[in-house]
Amino acid sequence: MEYKFFIDTYDTERIKTLSVWSMFKDDDLFIRPHPLEKKDRSPLEHMVHQCVSEDKWFCNMFGIDVDAPPLPEKEIRLEFIKRYAEDSGKRYEMLKTKDKTWWEEKVSFFDTKRSRTWIMLRRIAHTAHHRGEQTAILRILGRDVYSVYGPSADSGGLPQNNAKSIYAYPDIKSLIEGESKGGLKAHLPGPGDKACTERPDL
Repeated sequence: MEYKFFIDTYDTERIKTLSVWSMFKDDDLFIRPHPLEKKDRSPLEHMVHQCVSEDKWFCNMFGIDVDAPPLPEKEIRLEFIKRYAEDSGKRYEMLKTKDKTWWEEKVSFFDTKRSRTWIMLRRIAHTAHHRGEQTAILRILGRDVYSVYGPSADSGGLPQNNAKSIYAYPDIKSLIEGESKGGLKAHLPGPGDKACTERPDL
């Protein structure tokens, strides 16, 4: 399939999003970064935005409707994880049925027309952007940050110091099972005795 890489990337991106959500504690969901409390989203609002925004994009631009409410009935961390895991999983399966003509068709994108390939690239970037905001909040809160795209400070520091990529869970099934039991994430070694940033003395 010509555009299989988009489908594969969407699948890995949804796993990364769920992984970041698993790194928050339940009590973190209403915290806003100081001093921008009134200007930035809380972790809960990031979860709301991801679920609602992705549902709207897929329904309106891709014609993919999972026939489910985008938000969980109870807005708590585990329920957001379950809701997004289920809905994004259905979207992934539907994307696998689409052919080259469908991907290249130009459709409405807000006030203009774009191909679905262009829109999917923008959707993936949109999700990654907001996920970056959430990992910044995790750092501010002092939470462990697992790998998203390669090693993190908590998984061993910089790649040149032989740090490894360590993901919170190997797959979505394990993530939901682990978080349902209070958290069974992989062990993190920390940065060790070497600097975990590029210019630590500045």
